[in-house]
Order: sequence, then C-alpha cells, then structure tokens
Amino acid sequence: MRAAGILLPLSSLAGPHGIGTMGADARRFVDFLQAAGQTYWQMLPIGPTGYGDSPYQSFSAFAANPYFIDPDLLAAEGLLTRQEIAACQWGADPERVDYGALYAGRHALLRAAARRLDAADPGFAAFCAANAAWLEDYALFMALKEENRQTAWFDWPDPVRLRQPMALELAANRLAGRVHYWKAVQYLFCRQWADLKAYANGRGVRIIGDIPIYVSPDSSDLWASPELFQADKNGRLTQVAGCPPDAFAENGQLWGNPLYDWDYHHATGYEWWGRRLAHACTVYDVVRIDHFRGFESYYAIPAGEATAKNGVWRKGPGTDFVSAIRKKLPAARIIAEDLGYLTAEVKALLEASGYPGMKVLQFAFDSREGGDYMPHNYVRNSVAYTGTHDNTTTAAWQDQAAPADVALARRYMACPEGDLTGAFIRTALACVSDTAIIPLQDWLGLGAEARMNVPSQPQGNWQWRMAPKALSPELGRRIRELTGLYGRLPGKES
Repeated sequence: MRAAGILLPLSSLAGPHGIGTMGADARRFVDFLQAAGQTYWQMLPIGPTGYGDSPYQSFSAFAANPYFIDPDLLAAEGLLTRQEIAACQWGADPERVDYGALYAGRHALLRAAARRLDAADPGFAAFCAANAAWLEDYALFMALKEENRQTAWFDWPDPVRLRQPMALELAANRLAGRVHYWKAVQYLFCRQWADLKAYANGRGVRIIGDIPIYVSPDSSDLWASPELFQADKNGRLTQVAGCPPDAFAENGQLWGNPLYDWDYHHATGYEWWGRRLAHACTVYDVVRIDHFRGFESYYAIPAGEATAKNGVWRKGPGTDFVSAIRKKLPAARIIAEDLGYLTAEVKALLEASGYPGMKVLQFAFDSREGGDYMPHNYVRNSVAYTGTHDNTTTAAWQDQAAPADVALARRYMACPEGDLTGAFIRTALACVSDTAIIPLQDWLGLGAEARMNVPSQPQGNWQWRMAPKALSPELGRRIRELTGLYGRLPGKES
C-alpha cells in the first residue's frame, strides 16, 4: 500500500512547556495527521539527550527522555500542582528549545512528582521488574552522574568506574533516593507514551521511531557492559566510530561513539541487539535503524585522534546479524537508513535483509552524489524523503546549493522558476516508493532557520520548534489533497 507521513521530532511540537510533550501537544498533532490523510508520524530518537543535546548521543539505548513527560497530565493525576507548573521556567522563545532552562527547571519539577508516586504502586513495581535488565544500571548510572557533578563515567573514581561490587552496593544504598527518581521518571514516561501511542494507532497513525546504531561513550550501556564494545580491560575505548573524509567533510566526521565487538555479539547470538530491537518494537510501530551500512562494514578511528583521517574500514557482521535479528523478531518492521558511502556489498546486504532503504531527493541533484537518488531509479521497497533531519530545509537548499545543482532540479522537475519546495514534495509523493515522508518544515515552506541539525557542528542543533499556530486547517487540507492525488491516502491502493 502506498502511504505518506510527516517527519517531526517530538521535541519540536508546539506547546507551553518549552519542548514537545506527550499530552495535548502530541494529540493535537495526531489529530492533524489524521485529518491530513497521513499514515505515519516519524520522529527522532526519544532517548535522554547527552552531549550537545543530541538525541543520537543518549545516556542509554533503552531509556526515554524525561523532558517529554507532560506536566499537565501529572497534575491531572495529583502528582503536581498548577502552582508548581506555573513556577517552572520553560525558556523565553516558544520556537526554540532551551535545553539549559529545561535542565535547570524540569528535573526539580519531576522530582516533586516522583516523591508523590507511590513506590508500592503495582504498576511501578511491575515496570521495574520487566525492565530490570537495563533500568537498574541506568538508574544507578544517572544517580552517580549527579553525585559526580555530571562528569562522564570514565572520569569517576575507580571503584565505581570499574564497577567493583562493593562500591556499587554502597552507591546503590547511598543514592537510593536518586535511583528511585530515575526509575520513577521512566515509569511516568512509559505510561504517558503508551496512552499517546494507543491514541495515534486508534486514529490510523503509526509511529516510526529512530534508533542510532551506536551508543554514546558516556552511556550506561558502555559503563555496564564494556565487553560489548571495542574497549580495554578498564573500559577505555580503543577504536571509535566516524566517517572518512569526503566531498562533504574534508577531515571526515569523528563521532567518537564506541564500536561493537562483533565477535562477542556473534558468540552470544546477538542477544543484546535482540533485546534492544525487541524493546524498540514495543515503543514504535516501525523502527528506523540509523547508519545501517555499519552492519556491513564500519569506519574505525583510533581513540584519541583529532580527526577522522586516520581511520580504516573493517568488516561488520553482515548477513549473519540480519539473519539472527529476522529469526528473533520475524514481525519487526524496520527501515534501513542506507545513506552515505554505499558499496556493492552494502546494497547486497540491504537486499538480503528485505528492509526498505531511504531515498533523499536533495541528494538526487547533488553533483557530489551518484545517481542512486534520482527518482527514476527508485524501487517500491523504499522510503522517499525530500530531506532528513541532517539536511537543510528544501527552501534553504534552493538558495544554498550549487547553481548547477539547482538548475538540474528545475529541469528534472519541470519547475523553471519559483519556489522548488512544492516540486520536491510532489515528486516525493509521486514516486514509486511505497512510503513518502515529508519534513513538516517543507510543508510549511520554512528556510534555514528551521534546520534541525548540521552534522559535525557540536552546538546549536536540535532546537527548532514549530510555531503554535502552524497546523492550520488550510495546511491540513492541502496536504490531504496532494496525498490523495498521488494515491497515498490510508486504505487506498495504487
């Protein structure tokens, strides 16, 4: 079935609480999607943000971001008062996320709610038991970060850094109140998320979630299980992730994420990855795996390098991994983010997996890319985008791209003059790909001010929020009309 959806990070929802939340903000957007004839809501990772406020540098591969908890829903339960909510600082600009203000005020508010949460609540106890495999380590990790003034775990005192059993036991007792808080906010998030997902699904909207292939170096995952990664006996990384130099980045991209010890994962039957993806499949309806090509081969940079120039390509687990995951999770719906440097081997792995890959229209007309992104080369089993969170908006692309690239786009889409954004949207909706996803910024015709992320820029990203009145009935009718024109309304076969 041909379908369409909108890409909008949860953080970007309009609302009164400084960042998008799972209450009225999200339900209004779901209602808008339903009215606009959209099948999918795609969002960015919802994990707790770490370095640079990036959702791709999270403190846990399993936990969720407490900032998305809706205070109004907590007040309706009696866990907060209206006075407490009114006294909280949310940030001065309603169209930008102020992560500093959130950090300064949101946790104090949520601590008040956590204190009122009945620890004997059977729902809370059941949640902690069901998620103990990751929650126990995560909650203690976050409590220790607080105790150590938010420094990265590899700079903690040796007894807790090296997870000496007596030191961990003493820390769990000493920090019991803080550990309870970090468990409680995960429980509160889970309850609100379950209600939101049921609300969306009940209106025919499916949620596409996003998981990074790699974990953050400052994460409970690496601290608790260094054997999963390329690290020495003290948990220090020996190799880190990134991308080689190319036409987009002269020095390459030094991400700094831990690389997996794939021999260990193979020996354990990919148990950790199976748990991670099984968890993601309970959170989302469809899971997009970022940097899928890293399963075929990955770029390894010696730890401590200042750039990505001295890395080397190494083989990943390939079809062995894909076969194991398909056996563990036969019903999982997965999108493979197959962008970047694609070899014949990467393409073969994608085909063997059966997962749909991604096609990005902005890349189609970029002279630095090959021809794979031209719409006449698309296949049905793919997801088409005008751009992603790593691209500028299409309106800005029109002004910033090389003149020859813009001229090619105009010739290809028969748009000799005027705004190209509409032509990009129509081309994505018209293409053969089973699914087309349009960033909300493109539907709104916004410029560079609405860009979500500039890769390799460590600060100033992930802040855009839509204007409170952006979701007008007129916009919904226009989206529905074009979605229907190209046979992508729910229940309509091509």
